[in-house]
Amino acid sequence: MILQLALIGQIDFRMRYEVCVKFHKNDLQIEGNRITIGISISPEKGKANAEIIRKLAKHFKVPKSSVKIVFGEKTRKKIIEIE
Repeated sequence: MILQLALIGQIDFRMRYEVCVKFHKNDLQIEGNRITIGISISPEKGKANAEIIRKLAKHFKVPKSSVKIVFGEKTRKKIIEIE
């Protein structure tokens, strides 16, 4: 987990997680800074990444725009950042 503080008087809180994707399952498990997420959408043209972002935003109760894939857009293991 990463915590960054802005020097201008604003607090910028970001969490960074390692995400492992499993296809054909519909679950979400969090252990420390590791998330295992199941999706049923095939990984074509970014559809799977969009589904991951949607599920994580819903789980953490943040807008989809606050969830970013930092690394691993084309792999099952990803690093995501939630603002």
